[in-house]
Amino acid sequence: MRTGPQPEHGAQQQPTVLVVDDEPQILRAMRINLSVRGYDVVTAATGAGALRAATERRPDVVVLDLGLPDIDGIEVLAGLRGWTKVPIIVLSARTDSADKVDALDAGADDYVTKPFGMDEFLARLRAALRRAADAAEPDEPVVVTDSFTVDLSAKKVTKAGTEVHLTPTEWGVLEMLVRNRGKLVGRQELLREVWGPAYQSETHYLRVYLAQLRRKLEDDPSHPKHLVTEPGMGHRFRE
Repeated sequence: MRTGPQPEHGAQQQPTVLVVDDEPQILRAMRINLSVRGYDVVTAATGAGALRAATERRPDVVVLDLGLPDIDGIEVLAGLRGWTKVPIIVLSARTDSADKVDALDAGADDYVTKPFGMDEFLARLRAALRRAADAAEPDEPVVVTDSFTVDLSAKKVTKAGTEVHLTPTEWGVLEMLVRNRGKLVGRQELLREVWGPAYQSETHYLRVYLAQLRRKLEDDPSHPKHLVTEPGMGHRFRE
């Protein structure tokens, strides 16, 4: 976080807010209203710009419009949730309940429809920051090992400078392990997250896909350093 004038919610540091919207008047209004209340405001008008700004500036909260010109807001949400737990408030003209459900399921913390009252929005912003106050150490979108590099934001893996093609399922397994790096991920938890609740007992799936990942990523697949199995318990990613 950056030091600065005391923001209205009473913290001693200046929270950074990333506002993503393709409407210049919205960006201007948000910049003015948030800046005068002590927030450090970063803006982006595209989905690609939002992902880049989030990686470079590490905001404390993201305010995201869904109707962006290049990437749908739901995809931006997924890109952010691939590597960070930063609070995300969707600010959208879409009022259909299905859009709200999709956004919340994709990882949004709150959903505000346009037009909106600034006082209510600011209260929601303060609430999101309070909920995130006990967040753990900063998230890192790029994880580098001796053998390969995983970019959780871009959803790609490179080895010796060359991108490695992974199937969607292989990526799902790898992403789950990398996001929980250093922690033991139980077999049932991994199966439920990647394949769904109906597959919690299909442990042979994990053997097959982890073997495929090791062949593609490990320097010595028969003696993996990074994609480790702990027999009878689960799997662990080690940097």
